[in-house]
Amino acid sequence: RALSPRPAVAVRCQEGQLVATVRRDLFGTGRPVRAAELSLGTASCPPLPPNPAQAFITFVAALHECGSTLQVTPDSLIYRTTLFYKPAPSGNPLIVRATPAEVLIECHYPRKSNVSSGAVHPTWAPFLSTVANEERLRFSLRLMDDDWSRERLSNSFQLGDSLRFQADVTSEGHVPLRLFVDQCVATTTPDRSSSPRYAFIDLGGCLVDGRADDTGSAFVSPRPRPESLRFLVDAFKFAGDAGSSLYVSCHLRVSAAAQAPNPWNKACSFSKASGLWAPLEGTAAICSCCDTGSCPSP
Repeated sequence: RALSPRPAVAVRCQEGQLVATVRRDLFGTGRPVRAAELSLGTASCPPLPPNPAQAFITFVAALHECGSTLQVTPDSLIYRTTLFYKPAPSGNPLIVRATPAEVLIECHYPRKSNVSSGAVHPTWAPFLSTVANEERLRFSLRLMDDDWSRERLSNSFQLGDSLRFQADVTSEGHVPLRLFVDQCVATTTPDRSSSPRYAFIDLGGCLVDGRADDTGSAFVSPRPRPESLRFLVDAFKFAGDAGSSLYVSCHLRVSAAAQAPNPWNKACSFSKASGLWAPLEGTAAICSCCDTGSCPSP
């Protein structure tokens, strides 16, 4: 029967072979998997040469190929194999942005059927919002929902998702302010100096995670207001870490809103289109130190 475009994995059991089609957006996150990251069976059979114009990757294999197994029951012959997703290593060996997955495939004879498997859903322990008080300024850092309209209710993420952070500062009778994020560090414990440790914003406002080939991490333009700052970070976990918790600590700072952004006060994202750093505000020159690592201390 005709394959539906909706399942992540669809299987057609034919007389002597099976045809498996895998949606490129395997996990439904909008980030396609690569054909080279998929294989069939313990023999690691590759897919057919992919067509970039198609939304699916196709495997065709004889029932006895690719290391499949056969079970004989009173009613049927059951051929079993497994679809493997083994993501390529990230450009940064310290972190991973995708997790391996396995999808069991079965063909029952004389019956024919389609089978599918849901995506793997790694869960993340709650993100801890922090509030610091200094004099009459109140800082906050929150995870937001997809349209930035409210704080996110769920604290679980799947690799491939985007984390939407919003930093804010409120003041009582203070001069107008502009907020900056100097540094954000992810750790597996509440101690921000513990190891492993990954600074995805560093150098006084450079979103360095955005330089990796497999990310879309960036500051969001324009700001909703000078005393608020939004940024996207692609979900990740530490390589080799069996846990599912991440703690994020950020250093927030303000300057007078009337003061023009400069190398001390900046929010810089890396543009893959131009291969250059781009400031949220101000001239490109204020981001030049993001490449050299010689940004002045605020």
